[in-house]
Amino acid sequence: MAVPFRIFLTVLALGFSLGLTACETPVRTQKLPELTFAHLAPIKLDVAKIEVVSQYRPSLKPPDVEHLFPTPPARALRQWAKDRLRAAGRSGTARLVIVQASAVESKLPQKTGFTATFTKQQSQRYDLTLEARLEITSRIGRGAASAQATRFTTVREDISLLERERIWFDQTETLVRDFDAVMEKNMRQFLARWFK
Repeated sequence: MAVPFRIFLTVLALGFSLGLTACETPVRTQKLPELTFAHLAPIKLDVAKIEVVSQYRPSLKPPDVEHLFPTPPARALRQWAKDRLRAAGRSGTARLVIVQASAVESKLPQKTGFTATFTKQQSQRYDLTLEARLEITSRIGRGAASAQATRFTTVREDISLLERERIWFDQTETLVRDFDAVMEKNMRQFLARWFK
């Protein structure tokens, strides 16, 4: 009599776990485009190679959140260097040094009371900072140009994860575009003799 009862319990447990599995809601994901800057004209430099190094070390814990981004700012900047900078010389090195590539989340104060119950409030703010320096060493000398870009945005308390990721992606793209405009201007001012 004990054996059939054990079989009954096993079947019951199996059916219960299968039922829980069937009730799970699949996690929705989105396919965001690859963040590239290949549509911009390359900047040809009179150097033999281009390197990208990072001095920035993310903490990987709050309030830093750049590691959660679909494309973290540091990776976007590496892609910018790959798409925009071209080695077109026989000697020398251009080194892009990433100084800062952060995204910081801060909680916004929330209103309380009766009216707050019926309104959706801005709950978080994201501050993005990108800073880098381009150093060139070659037979004609040494030179450097730097650029910094910052952006911020806020999000509502009812935002979904997919919406948040889209906002992070868009903010990163705009941040690197801002950086690009400043860096190209500064390169033309301070590194003009290396342009080809």
